[in-house]
Amino acid sequence: MQWQIIPSARVWVDPGGPFGLVPEALWRKHQTANEQHYLPMNLNCLLVESGGKTILIDNGLGDKLSEKAQQQWGLEFPDGTLIENLAKAGVQPEDIDIMIDTHLHSDHCGGNTTLRDGDVVPTFPNAEYLVQRVEWADAMHPDARTRSTYLHENYEAVWAAGQFRFLHGDAQITDEVRVAVTPGHTRGHQVVIVETGERPLLYVADLATFAVHLERQAWVTAYDVEPLECIRSKADWQHWALEQSALIVFEHDTTMPLGELTEDEDGRLKVVAVEV
Repeated sequence: MQWQIIPSARVWVDPGGPFGLVPEALWRKHQTANEQHYLPMNLNCLLVESGGKTILIDNGLGDKLSEKAQQQWGLEFPDGTLIENLAKAGVQPEDIDIMIDTHLHSDHCGGNTTLRDGDVVPTFPNAEYLVQRVEWADAMHPDARTRSTYLHENYEAVWAAGQFRFLHGDAQITDEVRVAVTPGHTRGHQVVIVETGERPLLYVADLATFAVHLERQAWVTAYDVEPLECIRSKADWQHWALEQSALIVFEHDTTMPLGELTEDEDGRLKVVAVEV
């Protein structure tokens, strides 16, 4: 069993997104904005080899964005594209057996599909794409708030190709890899747990946008559709991460892609960096 963090891109966002009602005087102790007052967010994916299967978890924005959309996102590739970095790891798109979408927001699943000869097709032609059934339902029927991120071009071609497998709650994917539903960011958001060796690995996706969001239950993003549910989900997984001494992969944090949650003698939680 092996795992590896795979960068796909970096974007720049208004702080009001990831930090919501948190005052700047507090969040700026943890993240640094540029001159335009935007914050960097990485789009880190996870590659896992388990049970004879090559598994990719999330896939970033993909390569279908218009020039205008790229400018709106402030899209950059400081470490190369997803496909380039998979190739560096010795993996081609057709080698992916299982594609796990933590949820169907465009910055997490835009790479589900790609353009080929002018047509939108699945990026990973041999993969089974896994997503929660309720997430699929919400993505197919977006509301006024979510329609700008639930983009049908990111998943309809996968459905048409018969490559989706819908999950109905927590599920064991291989002997070492499982998913758990963590409602809050979306109703069907799921985290991924890799259990092998002495310490399990937790890919939190948007349960915690930055490491500090995992430390502080009350710090929820403006993107969360059910913020009180997100707080409850975080409380559960804070406890689990402490109890298991888990390694935690942060999909968006540019300063700490990998960390562990610790507790001081006064019970204060703190995420400390772990070398990748």
